Amino acid sequence: MTRLTLFVAPYACPRVPTAALEEVGVPFETIVVGIDAGEHKSPEFQKLNPKGKVPCLLVNDEPLTENVAILSWLHRRFPDAGLLPATDCELEKMRQVADLAFCAGGLHPIVTRIRMSHRFVEDPSLALQVRKKGIDAMRPNADMINDRLAGSNWWYADKWSVIDAYLHWIWFRMTGAGFPAGDYPHWQAHYERTSNYPSVQKMLAREVQWQAELESRGAAYPP
Repeated sequence: MTRLTLFVAPYACPRVPTAALEEVGVPFETIVVGIDAGEHKSPEFQKLNPKGKVPCLLVNDEPLTENVAILSWLHRRFPDAGLLPATDCELEKMRQVADLAFCAGGLHPIVTRIRMSHRFVEDPSLALQVRKKGIDAMRPNADMINDRLAGSNWWYADKWSVIDAYLHWIWFRMTGAGFPAGDYPHWQAHYERTSNYPSVQKMLAREVQWQAELESRGAAYPP
């Protein structure tokens, strides 16, 4: 049996592959990395991922990094789990990869500027400007996503996918930092639906344990 170990941090984007693994339903282990404590810079973790970031998935002790790659591998390894819609069309498969890349490469960096704006300036008084720029940059993307979700429960109409898990995390992170949730009611409703989806609920339950573990180590991660 394939051994799967996922390195994670609370409230961060490893939420997405954790939900995916819960959806697959195979046994897996999570190892919590204390980001604020600098554990991602430790020699042990750097050997696994020199980029010093989570998530990092060990597949029989072989590391795989980046959400697009991890989620794509899980979908190919466990096709019956339906992490992405089944299709024989190669172009449609690449459109699904494009959707993953949109979340990871298009939306995620903007979320960081909204949520972690202080990391982009030396003068703390300028952080609000960075956040505002991030919110402004997110708005056209949020308009498109809100419109797409207006007539369906999920990103791919009537079928939950890992894209929904990614959008759930993005919404959580940016609305928690002042992004105007009320302007995007369909995305808000999608967030509430996704919060009640079984694999997401299992992921959230794990996250409580991750944070408790970090607290016991004096390395708690702020929400």
